[in-house]
Amino acid sequence: MKKKIIRGAVTGLIIALAALTGGSIYMLDYSLAPDPDRADTAKAYAGLYERFPDMRQWVDSLKQAKALRDTFITMEGGRRAHALYVRARNSGGRTAIVVHGYKDTDIKFLYLGRMYNRDLGYNILMPDLYAHGLSDGSSIQMGWKDRFDVIRWAQVADSIFRDSTGTTRMVIHGVSMGAATTMCVSGEQLPAYIKCFVEDCGYTSVWDEFAGQLKEQFNLPEYPLMYTTSALCDLVYGWNFKEASPLNQVAKCTRPMLFIHGDNDTFVPTSMVYPLYRAKKGIKELWIAPGSEHAKSYRDHPAEYTARVKAFLGRYCR
Repeated sequence: MKKKIIRGAVTGLIIALAALTGGSIYMLDYSLAPDPDRADTAKAYAGLYERFPDMRQWVDSLKQAKALRDTFITMEGGRRAHALYVRARNSGGRTAIVVHGYKDTDIKFLYLGRMYNRDLGYNILMPDLYAHGLSDGSSIQMGWKDRFDVIRWAQVADSIFRDSTGTTRMVIHGVSMGAATTMCVSGEQLPAYIKCFVEDCGYTSVWDEFAGQLKEQFNLPEYPLMYTTSALCDLVYGWNFKEASPLNQVAKCTRPMLFIHGDNDTFVPTSMVYPLYRAKKGIKELWIAPGSEHAKSYRDHPAEYTARVKAFLGRYCR
């Protein structure tokens, strides 16, 4: 009888470990696998025009003038990375790096590129992050390792857009995962030409965001799956969910930052912006967009969004 009990316990443990391992593998793939259609630029433009029908005329005019340019650079390890860029007349070296969201592409965020280029007179450079769009990569990095690529893109933008005095003045502006990337960038040692940041609906950490989605989508608690999946991510990709913390990074930021969040955001809950804002020392501003769901603050309030960004840049991107 005792042997049967032991065998049953061991069998149960093996089944539980197999289920946990399988669940961790599934969660990691579910969360970090790239969009299979990520390189389909026609689909990306169709998505942009569906959300912002008036974008078509602006994009067509840029293409006709051959002003919307592609560039590819080689990142560390030999992988290719892609970005779009557009020059502005009389920019005075003012440049915006615009960073897209989760499983999106630079194309889908051209609406913010238009705001900066047409409405504010900025040069724009819009990268495809690792494993997004036309950039190489096998897994989504949730903004964590992406911070180093964005710093490299800022160097590229500096070389492209320097004014007649040889200087640039740069803002980095990201939405959702792009906002998390922006905040992760903000905590690093940066060149002087990066003057300020705009983060729109970014999360406090990858752990917090994934734990929230695990509860929301699957009604599962953090323990044990978050712990095993984070450890698996560290083993496979070299980073874990807790270290990927915009909250920790923004606490080290020494340059001005504008925080934007919709007050009806449930995907990255509005509550996340408040600890981020409190963690940021020094110059900072906060706008809670009334009625806006996740990543829809510009769509819902384009004039106010533009005015607030313009005022912020007028003070700090000089």
